[in-house]
Amino acid sequence: MNPNLIDVHTHTDFSPDADPRATMMRYVEKAKANQVHGVMFTDHVDFDSPIEIFEDQIDYDVYVKELEDVRKHAGIPVLFGVEIGYQSFLNQKYHDLLASRPFDFVICSIHVADGLDFYNGDFFVGKTQHEAYQRYFEVLLDAVRRYDDYDVIGHLDFITRYGGFEDRDYDFMTFQPIIDEILITIIKKQKGIELNTSGLRYGLSNMHPKIEVLRRYKALGGTIVTLGSDAHRVSDLYAGFEEGIDILRDAGFDKVAVFKGRIPTWVSI
Repeated sequence: MNPNLIDVHTHTDFSPDADPRATMMRYVEKAKANQVHGVMFTDHVDFDSPIEIFEDQIDYDVYVKELEDVRKHAGIPVLFGVEIGYQSFLNQKYHDLLASRPFDFVICSIHVADGLDFYNGDFFVGKTQHEAYQRYFEVLLDAVRRYDDYDVIGHLDFITRYGGFEDRDYDFMTFQPIIDEILITIIKKQKGIELNTSGLRYGLSNMHPKIEVLRRYKALGGTIVTLGSDAHRVSDLYAGFEEGIDILRDAGFDKVAVFKGRIPTWVSI
């Protein structure tokens, strides 16, 4: 694996759903043991989440102090990202946050829709599987139309991770019209998508998004794609990357983006 290929979606102990042992320095040590030339942290910012553990937000004064301390001893680049759990009425709060710190990379993800969380199942109550997935894609389409201050959309078909359905997969052709609208909007705004390897760790048959979406993104002219494990514990850093690289190559990509200062550089895969 190219040593410049940084895992650009990781969560430290500053994310409330991460392993409390997942410190910045332990990620750095794991990256160095893998002979990788950098590490990226993208901790959660989920304002107004219905999930109790997200009520307390990151104190970025404390966060940045630890980040600077880690950088002094890391010996490799330590990049400063964030994963925003997007809700449309919070645009000003996102603006204020992103203007306040020198973030290298911003992931925009949908973790909540219509005020209902996916993880605890509330979003799925009273909906068929098709209705739940369709509504998720509608919310994501609205997000990419309304919001611009991000670099990539996180785990684009994330909805399949939850719901308790016997088969959580979906037929791409059924949802292609709205997925096309999402991808075209992302491309027109010169944004990107990620291949998030975590789907396999959650018992799915696909990563996020599934390969049909990646192929369609490529066919529509999409070029910006990142690769991230969505690690919430240090042992998951780079999890699934070999298979992820094979999937990206199969979809027609020969390079991925790694962001610094919100500007992509290209790493061959």
